[in-house]
Amino acid sequence: MTTMREMEQVRPLDGDELKGLVALREKFTKKPRHLDRYVWGLLRIGIGWIFLWGFLDKLFGFGFATARESAWINGGSPTFGFLNFGTNGPFAGFYQSMATSEAVEWMFMLGLLFIGLPLMLGMGVRLAAAGGVAMEIMMYTAGFILSEHNPVVEEHMMYGVIFLGLLVVGGGQYLGLGGWWKQRRLVKRFPVLE
Repeated sequence: MTTMREMEQVRPLDGDELKGLVALREKFTKKPRHLDRYVWGLLRIGIGWIFLWGFLDKLFGFGFATARESAWINGGSPTFGFLNFGTNGPFAGFYQSMATSEAVEWMFMLGLLFIGLPLMLGMGVRLAAAGGVAMEIMMYTAGFILSEHNPVVEEHMMYGVIFLGLLVVGGGQYLGLGGWWKQRRLVKRFPVLE
């Protein structure tokens, strides 16, 4: 507790001391902008790898989430198991009706590829992010509404938020080929291809 005598001994700061404190405060509260770019670049690459890995594992069956005998190139279905057995909630019947559709398999696999690869490269980030938002909405409504593991925040929701962030900031030029890509005539003409 501060006594009256201690309060009387405190002197006001002079102009130079005040300027120094203000400069020190600004130095510590101002974050370097280049760090933001690297964070978005790392988020982009990380989520891109999640999708590209999903494509590769389902295609070749590396034995992680997909056994070799269940690989798409060996006649397995990348969507049947989830759509038939993993869906629940109010839209389960809708998604289960698509479990045997070859067109759905192709759309899912191409979705994984065309979301993952552009994000890894940093080219076409905005289109890939928009596709990612759409895929995460479908995944969420297929089986994760009121998830049994966490009824408030679920991983597909968080992936969707990351995709929305990438839609807003782009992020392809950070740790990727986006800077080069943006200079292409086609991308300058159609900025949505960034």
